Amino acid sequence: MSIRYTTKIYGELLLVKASGFDESLADVEDYAQGVIEACLQHGATLVLCDETALEYRLGTVDTYEAGKFLSAHAPKVARIAIVYNPAFIADAQFFENVVVNRGLILGMFTDLESARNWLMKSGKS
Repeated sequence: MSIRYTTKIYGELLLVKASGFDESLADVEDYAQGVIEACLQHGATLVLCDETALEYRLGTVDTYEAGKFLSAHAPKVARIAIVYNPAFIADAQFFENVVVNRGLILGMFTDLESARNWLMKSGKS
């Protein structure tokens, strides 16, 4: 099944809705690269990813590598809010730590409203 996603642009906000599961590190990197390319194409600096229908299956090492990849390739001016399924809290928190420790502004949330509020507040600062 792998990761399927759609994107919609609203001004400087890119809304991403993802589903399925991550089959491999390459699958996650392809997904991340697709989102990054959509941001660059549309001039988006704020990203809201709804991953509540996405199952996280990567192991710890691959999750770490995925975080490194995103940090290295995403524009540093972007702010990213990811809404995840609470069943994957340990993976989500670990991924957030890896990314944030490398300088990317990213927050992981379990509900869309909190993610949107954080994103819009941080986008104005």
